[in-house]
Amino acid sequence: MTSLQRREQLITVGRSLFAAKGFEAVSVEEIAAHAKVSKPIVYEHFGGKEGLYAVIVDREMRALTSVLTAALDDPDVHPRRIVERTALALLTYIEENAEGFQVLVRDSPSTDPSGSFSSLLGDISLRVEDILSETFKRQKLSVKGVPYYAQMLVGMTVFTGQYWADRPKVSKEQLAAYIVDLAWHGLSRLNSKPQLLFEGAKAEKRQRKDGGVAAAESTEPPESDELVEPTEPAESDGTDEAVPEASPATD
Repeated sequence: MTSLQRREQLITVGRSLFAAKGFEAVSVEEIAAHAKVSKPIVYEHFGGKEGLYAVIVDREMRALTSVLTAALDDPDVHPRRIVERTALALLTYIEENAEGFQVLVRDSPSTDPSGSFSSLLGDISLRVEDILSETFKRQKLSVKGVPYYAQMLVGMTVFTGQYWADRPKVSKEQLAAYIVDLAWHGLSRLNSKPQLLFEGAKAEKRQRKDGGVAAAESTEPPESDELVEPTEPAESDGTDEAVPEASPATD
């Protein structure tokens, strides 16, 4: 092998081991044994397993950042299309880079917090926050909760993707449809001032005033100010391959 080929081989071997066992459980000896080289070869290319791990994480971070940024890069399209496109982009990355995704989501040494998976999610949440803020302002909705809504959307999508990575019993299109169905029907029916109906001090005060829990149970939530005009999904044939009515095809 050339030096470049050997380096790529070690990256492939290291990614597979780190994905399966985590950083702490993998040794330089194990990496060398799987690559069928001596330990000094690993040190020569990466200075140790820390260096190899850092290169792998950097590559995966760049790849995932690229696909998610591209999905969020056109805020002028229909908001639902942004939700669909972003969910599908993440699931496609997971499907095509299963080991790399496992490396990112595993617990790992935090030598560079700015390059961690959590920092990536923070950056993506800020981008989602910008998009939501503009849309909320146009619809005259309060922007006070926007940072939290952004975290909810990103967290829901990422953790669902992690669950699916281990249990891929539906297609990525169907899972994207599930994510979008929950997220969109929530977004499209947001209240300007959401409130708890049954729990908390304010709810208890209203119940005392209105005649108890029974009155609260019969109370419909306030009419919502719609984020955008909601579009009902197309009729499904009941199969797992159903997709949202707006195609998440690439632009």
